[in-house]
Amino acid sequence: RRSRTGFFIFMNMAPIMWLSKKQPTIETSVFGAEFVAMKNGMETLRGLRYKLRMLGVPLSGPSYIYGDNMSVIHNTQRPESTLTKKSNSICFHAVRKSVA
Repeated sequence: RRSRTGFFIFMNMAPIMWLSKKQPTIETSVFGAEFVAMKNGMETLRGLRYKLRMLGVPLSGPSYIYGDNMSVIHNTQRPESTLTKKSNSICFHAVRKSVA
């Protein structure tokens, strides 16, 4: 069974983009599915920030990402965290690159 990815992107406290769809991969745990969802949300946010800068919209400060899985949040904040599954590791490094 495939998990579902969903996220909202807010600008000035108003939702400007949202997504809810099934993930393309089958993950064996909620932990892996949450990592894939966070990676997809961060990639979308990075692309949206790039497009806004290209249109001349000034962006000051960072973008904040909120998650509901505490193990994923703790693992993205710890650089010494190691993951055994390759798919989780790829998502972990993509998220860590954006967090750092």
